[in-house]
Parts: sequence; structure tokens; C-alpha cells
Amino acid sequence: QVQLVESGGGLVQAGGSLRLSCTASASGSIFSDNPMGWYRQAPGKERELVAAITGAGSTNYGKAVKGRFTVSRDSRKKTVYLQMSSLKTEDTGVYYCKLWTLTAPQQIYWGQGTQVTVSS
Repeated sequence: QVQLVESGGGLVQAGGSLRLSCTASASGSIFSDNPMGWYRQAPGKERELVAAITGAGSTNYGKAVKGRFTVSRDSRKKTVYLQMSSLKTEDTGVYYCKLWTLTAPQQIYWGQGTQVTVSS
């Protein structure tokens, strides 16, 4: 079983920065071999992809955050990070960490979420 624990959320003014962390309690190979991602959900909206990173380090970003957010991972610490800069009020939401396996049967794990609030 894999558990994901997010941290680093909080209240920040528009234009500011925050760094989120997601630490996995999983075997080394489960963490290092599989992609992880950050998703967010604003009130009344669907959950959307923010950023994803493969085990090899390739990244993908949602259109709304490209150029402002950076995702990275540390296999030794089994942690994935989301560095958020130039934050906007529309970045407000609950941010969730996700890990999914690439081999069948696919398994998907979610963290409990961390609140990010950007004030104007």
C-alpha cells in the first residue's frame, strides 16, 4: 500500500511563491519507476492536472501554470515537489498529489490534499 502526504500549502499574496511537497511511503521501485503528478480542485470546479513528472524526470504542465510552476522529484527522499511562483488568485484550490503505476493492473494513489489560498 502506498500513502502520499502533502505539505506546504497556505495563504500567500498574489505574486508570491509557495513550495508544495509530497512524500510517499512506498518501496523505492514503486516511487522511482512510476510517474507522479499534482492536481488541483477549486470550489465548484473539476479537478485538473497542474504538473506531472515521470520516473525519468520528463515533465508536463497544465496550460494555466506553464512557465510559473516547476515540478521535480527526489528519489532518495521519495518526495515530489511543486514550486509555485507568480501566484494568481485563480491558483487557489486544494492541491492533490497522485502516483499511478504503469504496469497492469494499474494502481492509482492520491494524497489527502493541501489547501493553497492566493489573496489579491
